[in-house]
Amino acid sequence: MSAPRLDEQLCFALYSASRAVTAAYRPILDELNLTYPQYLVLLVLWEEEPCTVGHLGRRLHLDSGTLSPLLKRLEGAGLVRRERSADDERRVGVTLTAAGRALEQRAACVPERLLGSTDVPAADLMALREALNLITAELHARNTT
Repeated sequence: MSAPRLDEQLCFALYSASRAVTAAYRPILDELNLTYPQYLVLLVLWEEEPCTVGHLGRRLHLDSGTLSPLLKRLEGAGLVRRERSADDERRVGVTLTAAGRALEQRAACVPERLLGSTDVPAADLMALREALNLITAELHARNTT
């Protein structure tokens, strides 16, 4: 049996695709003065605001050590507000500021612009997203039991 080949590995295909997609987002998000992880945080808030830091971490699969600096930078940019719960000081709520809400309109074009940067049919991209979501859910379920 021969050693696995790099180009036959799912992990490498995922890694390469992730890097390529993140790079494609960069110029679009630069126009909004956002990094890719900041954009992901805002996507959750635009969908589910207000929420807690814990909820953001679960949705984005990020630990608090990664999420806290992201939120601090977004707060410094005037896009979000963090506030400790009066009932439980361990819980930190996150809400959008008026500027954070206004940015949603400017960011609405991001997915369309990204899709416009490739000739891959939208149906293929959606099928890929569903397959990746299935793999991710399965792996998370196995790693949390």
